[in-house]
Amino acid sequence: MPKMKTHSSAKKRFKITGSGKVKRFQANTSHRMRNKDKNTKGRLVGSTLVSEADQKRVKRMLCQ
Repeated sequence: MPKMKTHSSAKKRFKITGSGKVKRFQANTSHRMRNKDKNTKGRLVGSTLVSEADQKRVKRMLCQ
C-alpha cells in the first residue's frame, strides 16, 4: 500500500498542539479591514482551536 500524502493546503493552515488538539487562525482578516469595527478586528487577532466536530477530519488530512 502506498504512503499517505499530507494535504498540502491543510499543512499551511493547521498545526497540532502538544496536547493533540488542532490550532487554526481566524478567517476574515485578509482584506476589507477598514470596514470592520475595532472590536471585531481585535477578536480576530491570534489563533483558536478547531471545533471538536472537525478535528478528526483535519487530523486525517495531516496524516496524524
